[in-house]
Amino acid sequence: MLIIRDRSAELTEALAHASRLPPFREGAGSYVTVGVFDGVHRGHQQLVAGMAEAAHATGDLAVALAFDPHPATALGDAPPPLLTTLEKRAELLAALELNALIVLSFTPALACTPALDFVGTLLRYLRLVEVWGGPDFALGHRREGNVPFLRRLGAERGFGVHVVEPLTWEGELVSSSRVRAALQAGDIEQAMGCLGRPYRLVGTVVHGDGRGRGLGIPTANLSLLPERLIPASGIYACLAHTERAGTHPAAVNVGTRPTFDGGAVTVEAHLIDFEDDLYGQVLALDFIARLRAEVAFPGAEALMAQMQKDIAQARNILGDVGV
Repeated sequence: MLIIRDRSAELTEALAHASRLPPFREGAGSYVTVGVFDGVHRGHQQLVAGMAEAAHATGDLAVALAFDPHPATALGDAPPPLLTTLEKRAELLAALELNALIVLSFTPALACTPALDFVGTLLRYLRLVEVWGGPDFALGHRREGNVPFLRRLGAERGFGVHVVEPLTWEGELVSSSRVRAALQAGDIEQAMGCLGRPYRLVGTVVHGDGRGRGLGIPTANLSLLPERLIPASGIYACLAHTERAGTHPAAVNVGTRPTFDGGAVTVEAHLIDFEDDLYGQVLALDFIARLRAEVAFPGAEALMAQMQKDIAQARNILGDVGV
């Protein structure tokens, strides 16, 4: 999959650059969808995979235009915490048979681009054949390029508009906001159902205060990107993917460690039956189940007893995944 990203480029510059690269310069038309695609949840997957299948059936290209940073930033609002990094979004979208991902810097100038100009640029540089989106899809200044607008314009300019009905799971629409709400409530099952995979946090293992090791239960402390969403405080069963030692079951504490001094939220993973040094390595945690809420214990002894129970429960849930 071709990935084009130029933080300094405006819409016209970005698409003009793309048009000069294979596969665009080879003359095929493009089926295009536009959005943030945070999480690349099952709704995104349904839309993009369907678009790619339709595009390839006609010999055309499947193209996604993704905004980064989140549009809320350019509009002066606080952006939501991210479910995925841009790199992870690209990886997940590539698996859906996209031909190209064009990352647009969502600037005030882009936010003010009239829908007519936005579509004109797609026609000129990407040879737009069809726009794909959900029923509430819209592009351009003040979201003026909604589905009725695009259908009228398409009839005039010779492109189609394909509306994909939203995906529902357990009676509710699948959306990035639903996934965020589920994770912030500690509802791992709902988040997994919407994503179609476990929620993953990736960070670098850094030195902590050594308290876990002093209790006989060493933990890997993760340094995370500040914009990433951290699930609700609690104890979780996770699959821990290491850089050099494979995948291992883990009991993970997310929270402020109230039994001791409290403080900032940390993510600490105890890899079960694992003793190697992980400092400086990248560790990825897949959240499989929430075991319990984080609570304050009367002392270290009571905390250790509960941690052993948590580890046994995590081991039971995850099974033997060590390598």
